[in-house]
Amino acid sequence: MVKIGDIALGEFPLLLAPMEDVSDPPFRALCKKHGADVMYTEFISSEGLIRDAAKSVKKLDIFEYERPVGIQIFDGNIDSLREAAEITEKVNPDIIDINSGCPVKKVVCKNAGAGILKDIPRMVSMTKEIVDAVNKPVTVKTRLGWDEDSKYIVDAAERLQDIGIKAISIHGRTRKQMYKGDADWSLIAAVKNNPRMHIPVFGNGDVTSPEIAAEKKEKYGVDGIMIGRASIGNPWFFNQVKHFMKT
Repeated sequence: MVKIGDIALGEFPLLLAPMEDVSDPPFRALCKKHGADVMYTEFISSEGLIRDAAKSVKKLDIFEYERPVGIQIFDGNIDSLREAAEITEKVNPDIIDINSGCPVKKVVCKNAGAGILKDIPRMVSMTKEIVDAVNKPVTVKTRLGWDEDSKYIVDAAERLQDIGIKAISIHGRTRKQMYKGDADWSLIAAVKNNPRMHIPVFGNGDVTSPEIAAEKKEKYGVDGIMIGRASIGNPWFFNQVKHFMKT
């Protein structure tokens, strides 16, 4: 049984990735109906929450039928991120997720999202501040590193676990790759197979068919899979994966 903190997710959970302009409540409802085990909201700007911006606050809307559901926030400023986490906790999500993987320029230029991968010690210290500030399980979604020369994910994941996160989702590309080339699941497996790791490790990237999902499970030993682009326009993808694995 895979758990995030005390939240039981089943034997091999499938997670809906947080996707801007995609993972809104109607889409999450469809994904939940068609087999997604864990929902994540669109990522939310901490600055937007602090300033009570309507677009950001609306993204806090979650519903009972979605549970377990995580709300994802991002920022490069620790004070803003902490305040946003405290605001987020008040709407009672099951999980608070920190976006340490978004590669888009407008996020990265603020040292948020994948921008934080240029400074792993800061990434760890910022995450610890959030873990200490809230009572909800904190998870992290991230990438292998900033570029080919800085794939520090094995060390980073261990350090994040040590400061109290309850699960990590890893996209198998660097920030420099954006969404080009192939996702490297061997490094995701290296995180999972690190004997010091005991929190769930979820893989993400290039899972475009039920057959590929089953292959990733068997070959890399991850605790579950986070599905993003394959679910766009195809919310029943989750049940297709489960049916294939079962039969």
